[in-house]
Amino acid sequence: MSARNVNPLKYTLLNRISKLIDCLINIKDDSGEFLMTLEDGRVIDTKGWNDWEFHEITGDEDAMKIVRDWFRDRFAVGTTKNVNTMSPLLTAAYLHESKQENYFAHLDSWAEWVMYDMPRTEEGGLQHITYLVDNHQQLWDDTLMMTVLPITKIGLVLGRDEYVEEAKRQFLVHVKYLQDRETGLWFHGWTFNGHHHFGKARWGRGNCWVTVAIPDFIEMLNLPASDGVRMFLVSSLLAQINALVSLQDPVTGLWHTILDDSTSYLEASATAGFAYGIFKALRMRLIPKEERYMNAAKRAIQGVLDNISEQGELKQVSFGTPVFDDIESYKKIPLTSMPYGQSLALLACTEYLRTFL
Repeated sequence: MSARNVNPLKYTLLNRISKLIDCLINIKDDSGEFLMTLEDGRVIDTKGWNDWEFHEITGDEDAMKIVRDWFRDRFAVGTTKNVNTMSPLLTAAYLHESKQENYFAHLDSWAEWVMYDMPRTEEGGLQHITYLVDNHQQLWDDTLMMTVLPITKIGLVLGRDEYVEEAKRQFLVHVKYLQDRETGLWFHGWTFNGHHHFGKARWGRGNCWVTVAIPDFIEMLNLPASDGVRMFLVSSLLAQINALVSLQDPVTGLWHTILDDSTSYLEASATAGFAYGIFKALRMRLIPKEERYMNAAKRAIQGVLDNISEQGELKQVSFGTPVFDDIESYKKIPLTSMPYGQSLALLACTEYLRTFL
């Protein structure tokens, strides 16, 4: 089909998706500013495609080849197991399910580590361990996306019901301790050491992982409308989205990196996650098809498109962010292109494409 026969916005989305993928696999740190040196001497390029961090991608056969080649090379090298390095196993589970690859040994090994060896907090929550820090007794909102969704899918693919039940419990524990009862937004972290939310940051990208993860989790398990866990998660999601709609920047369509602090900078990766989650929640009829939700999602996708460069780089993306004890520290996190920014923009654009099917 020629470009002139395609809806202009659909053509723009397809073009942006192609460029986002190209930029995703070519991001690297030329300055050395974003390199991470581990205690064992390994150096991780936190901006690079070829390290074990957050990766989600969709598209044509070329895109699938990129994914399969990435897994071949990364499994050959190996890495330390932690919350973030677990995230690519979600894609691996889909590839294994489709019989394009046989990743049984890897899926089994990583999921068993999560189930039985990954550190736990009080009440059995998954402790948010990273490359450098154990984050003792800490729950972070990122964990649902990075680790809980992968063990859910692996449980389905390998026929292990105990993984799925553990995933349900993790969602409930994280909602219990991280969702703010006053606003409906989520705090970035909670610690059982002292029982507090650190700086009480309602951080944008952390919140967006939740907006992405809840619809994906419900869809993945095909939970019926009468399911109790589904009803609980939908009510949690609706409370969050209601709060988000009121905090969206009216000019750019973006959200601030601290959602309820207009003095913090506008951030595009969180916006992409919110666009995806709201569009998907509308499509799945998890939230009412009201004009305010649709308008917020459309403004968000336009804000994302406005921040994709001609080279396919999503701008206004905050660097990796730990839990801080004060809000001001979040405002000082630098802006730079990152694989998760590219991936969230891909999710938003591909979900919005569903509008045209």
